[in-house]
Amino acid sequence: MMTEAIFESRTARLDLPLLFAGQAQKEIHVNEALARIDAMLCLAVEGEAARPPASPSDGQAWLIASSPSAEWAGRPGQIAARQSGNWLFFRPQTGMQLLNRANGQMQRFDGAWRIPARPALPSGGATIDVEARNAIVAILQVMTTAGIIPA
Repeated sequence: MMTEAIFESRTARLDLPLLFAGQAQKEIHVNEALARIDAMLCLAVEGEAARPPASPSDGQAWLIASSPSAEWAGRPGQIAARQSGNWLFFRPQTGMQLLNRANGQMQRFDGAWRIPARPALPSGGATIDVEARNAIVAILQVMTTAGIIPA
């Protein structure tokens, strides 16, 4: 016997609105869902800020800094995305990743937004293996270019 799933009014992870049979103005809910997907798919933020920019463009997003103000008050650590002249807010989920365009870094969320620290270059030691050190430097450069670690 198959049971029918009972849905809440929004999805659990991305907070997308759900449609219901006989619902009026379904296009509003569909358009909101598409705007939210557009904002979160391949997420890239302009940077981190505590208050909204003066002239945001649709399609831009920001990571909200601690102690936010104005329209972002009470939303530290969330994502603010500009869509159709409005702000959409997203609570980060564990495993979420974004590209911070301001510093070229990838960030991931695991309870807080994290940026990997750049490891120190090898130095010292009784025996110095130049080839191994050069390989480590090359690996770090590739990781920097990929935005995995800071320059």
